[in-house]
Amino acid sequence: MKIVDLICSPGRTGFYFDDQRAIKGGAGHDGMFYTGDPVTQGFHSVRQAGESISVMLVLEDGQIAYGDCAAVQYSGAGGRDPLFLAEEFIPLIETYIKPQLVGREADDFRKLAKDMEAITIDGRRLHTAIRYGLSQALLDAVAKATGRLMCEVVADEYGCTVSDKPIAIFTQSGDDRYNNADKMIIKGAQVLPHALINNVEEKLGLQGEKLANYVQWLRNRILEMRTDPNYNPVLHIDVYGTIGALFGNTNYAAMADYLAKLEELAKPLHLRIEGPMDCDCDRETQMEALAGLTAELDRRGINVELVADEWCNTLEDIKLFADHKAGHMVQIKTPDLGGINNTIEAVLYCKERGIGAYQGGTCNETDRSCQVCVQCAMATQPVQILAKPGMGVDEGYMIVYNEMQRILAIRKAKKAKN
Repeated sequence: MKIVDLICSPGRTGFYFDDQRAIKGGAGHDGMFYTGDPVTQGFHSVRQAGESISVMLVLEDGQIAYGDCAAVQYSGAGGRDPLFLAEEFIPLIETYIKPQLVGREADDFRKLAKDMEAITIDGRRLHTAIRYGLSQALLDAVAKATGRLMCEVVADEYGCTVSDKPIAIFTQSGDDRYNNADKMIIKGAQVLPHALINNVEEKLGLQGEKLANYVQWLRNRILEMRTDPNYNPVLHIDVYGTIGALFGNTNYAAMADYLAKLEELAKPLHLRIEGPMDCDCDRETQMEALAGLTAELDRRGINVELVADEWCNTLEDIKLFADHKAGHMVQIKTPDLGGINNTIEAVLYCKERGIGAYQGGTCNETDRSCQVCVQCAMATQPVQILAKPGMGVDEGYMIVYNEMQRILAIRKAKKAKN
């Protein structure tokens, strides 16, 4: 079945674009606003509304497949592509990409995605956000054209099996780490709370005491308020490199001692720590530091899982970290990888290497991009998937949970008929 048209519409995301360089440079807070001037090219304020583009592919039988182009909260930072603005990129999609897709058969997602990834304009690859949204639409188009679910297309083309049970959902709290933790407990989130520990003095503590107190509170809160005695969620906390900043990025013994204390405070719940150190210099230094701490924990039998995040953005990065056992788990930040085909390959590669695959992303996505991510996750079966978009817990959890349940119900009904 052929693609006969491509239509774009501007959209909003579930969070904001934030100028990370300006924030690190001391931008102040005024309610939900940041004060001061932006410093990253393209920003008109330090915080501004997140934007997306819906790409709709019209098939010759009238069905419409769609995906959403979206970029991460801190666009334009850390080597990422520039700020993604709908007004700027819709004309580009219509001028350069539409002619290359109209008339194509929607019969082979991998081939279509590979061809899309190869498109260049003035010698440059397409913006990661465009590749992200276009690949979602292509996957949906192949699914609709062939009468399958998107997860079934992925399973058929990549040689994997669609899960017959839900994937664990990881919820993120933002700074409201106490009230939002309560929401997560009520919802029964399997992994929580992220917690946003991104400042040594204010959130970690100069001896690590503030995070330790929070882990203890969180553990007690779950055990006290759970209605099911078998509810034992994983505690997954993102520390944004603050542990390394406090103890030294390569002081593995000191960091391991501290993590062992957190492990005891979390028991009987399992603890994951994301981004224990952030080596600002380069990818290899970060990979080596994280691999060193991972080896130290394993040698000492400290049952805390480390999660790779910083400097691990692309499919190439993920393979490098997995090959060197830099972390027990890798976050696969879906928009940063470009085409959703790269997310699929990243999850499968981590599983082959015995490294935990966390299919993550950003709060700054849309309902549609998150639904397609769920479809991919049900086929590739990562350890966990991020509840997104937004930072309010309820909305992101709802979108991811409901899409997962739809897949399970539809496939169960199909099997019953057969």
